[in-house]
Amino acid sequence: MAGHGAGILVVDDERFYREAIGEILVNEGLPYVAVETGERAIEMAADSTLGVAVLDIRLPDIDGIQVLARLREMRPSLRVVMLSASTDQELVLEALRLGACDYLAKPLHDEELVLAVRRALETYSVTTDWVQLRGRLDRLVARMEELARRLCPLAAAERSAMLREGAVQAASEVLEADKVSLMLLDEDDKVLRVVAAVGRGLSLEEMDPVVAGEGVAGIALQRCEPMLVVDVESDPLFAGFTHTERYRSRSFTIAPLIAQGRAFGVLSVTDRAGGGEFGSDDLSLLRLLAMQISELMAAGPEADASRVEVEQVAVAAAAPLRAAEVLPKGDDGEELDRDSELARHICQAVVDEVEPARLIQAALRPLAGLLPAAPVALYLFDGETGELVLQGQCDGGVSADRPRLARDRGLTGSVSLTGHIVASQDPRADPRFDPEVDTPESGSAGPLLCLPLRLRGKVVGVFRAFLQDGAVASARTGEVLSAALSAAVRSVLLYRSLVESIEEVAEARRAARR
Repeated sequence: MAGHGAGILVVDDERFYREAIGEILVNEGLPYVAVETGERAIEMAADSTLGVAVLDIRLPDIDGIQVLARLREMRPSLRVVMLSASTDQELVLEALRLGACDYLAKPLHDEELVLAVRRALETYSVTTDWVQLRGRLDRLVARMEELARRLCPLAAAERSAMLREGAVQAASEVLEADKVSLMLLDEDDKVLRVVAAVGRGLSLEEMDPVVAGEGVAGIALQRCEPMLVVDVESDPLFAGFTHTERYRSRSFTIAPLIAQGRAFGVLSVTDRAGGGEFGSDDLSLLRLLAMQISELMAAGPEADASRVEVEQVAVAAAAPLRAAEVLPKGDDGEELDRDSELARHICQAVVDEVEPARLIQAALRPLAGLLPAAPVALYLFDGETGELVLQGQCDGGVSADRPRLARDRGLTGSVSLTGHIVASQDPRADPRFDPEVDTPESGSAGPLLCLPLRLRGKVVGVFRAFLQDGAVASARTGEVLSAALSAAVRSVLLYRSLVESIEEVAEARRAARR
């Protein structure tokens, strides 16, 4: 199915090819429109429902290369597949340099066309997702910066009320949800009570408390980790849960508020505006919001200092980085700005590049400067050996990272096996440290940030950075990078899978001719 229901624009001056391509696309259930001139193609490309253009390189009015350049200028996210005759190789190379994502030689083969179009639609979908996620991340950063500024001059009671209300309003806006609840543990740490809400239609006093460990909120608190549930009635964790008429949707996401390794509340989001399910992007955004709210609450009168004050300490040597365990950091607003910039650069790499090596390099290069760190490297599992294999790195002229790593050794292996972030200023103090794995090729140990890369909930690789002396990274930074780089890896693996499919089809065609 086409990403986001996007349509295809077919541009060819020959009626035979327009109709033949259209028939193939219709048979695959792919919506399309066809035009015969470059001028008409430029007009039609303004339609945001179109995600892919299949463009002939030879057109009667405007050269196809010029049309491609104009389309890329108008809509950089539009994926363009070029059609060419076998004598047009120089033009094909020029088209690829200008940003065409693929090309097909005439006469066309049905399956090759379908594979090329589907690949283009998938990359368009990834690009569109990232543009939307980047906008939502920007809104989240803006809301939190505004809230932090408004809290500064307030007295304790006013600060507490505004912080609670700001938390649910931010979650409702950024996650586009009609219902949001903020619940905090009572003084005995036994019952969660609603202290702020959006869209519930009841006063806070009328809302039912939840016993810790019971119900959706109680289970999330007990597990001390964010949760995404697509369908609560089919999720085995909530067997027996009775879905009431209070909610339109069976999908929700919930994140605990954590300090000093203990959860002291939850932020629950239900009923997506306009219907639909919550996804992994929503979970990542809610995790970032919950971590920031936890820090702001711990800095004020929300909880007893002995229970929830967040200390800025190095990560404990024997444990992976959790939401409440942070490395020392500077001004919180500055860190939010940096996290936003890190995500923006990775998003831009996904938008600008398609070929895996270039995409990975474009994503890693700015990270080295912003963290700062050297080397920074991205690894994926080898399907045959199970080892972590280097896919790209930026060494900053300091030291290259290792080409292959064991998946079950050292701190890096711990990340690949558990999916937990590891960040340590002195990894040598950790009993899991392995100098043959947890150092670059130079063998010198330094502050280490290592993150899992996930696809469909499974760890498929790791990213690691050796931070420069004095550089620090927080749990929030780790979560941002892990989510953003995982999406980039999704694009890389998709590209490789589709290329392999095309090569298999081509080999089958060659074999059939023998």
